[in-house]
Amino acid sequence: MSFTSEYTVNGMTCGHCVSAVTEELTRLPGVHEVLVELPTGAVTVVSDGPLPLDEVRTAVDEAGYELVVV
Repeated sequence: MSFTSEYTVNGMTCGHCVSAVTEELTRLPGVHEVLVELPTGAVTVVSDGPLPLDEVRTAVDEAGYELVVV
């Protein structure tokens, strides 16, 4: 069974940005797939279960971008 999480990331402007965010999030334990919509900054993560928000934030920070929490 998989779990889908939706996030918004600020600061991405190109394909390299998408690759950096995807690479960092894919490194999180249990993550199977990362889908990024560059125009909106929407990021969908498919994983084994819920991901701790602090781990997601750290991964996005490592890529050089900002996780938006609403």
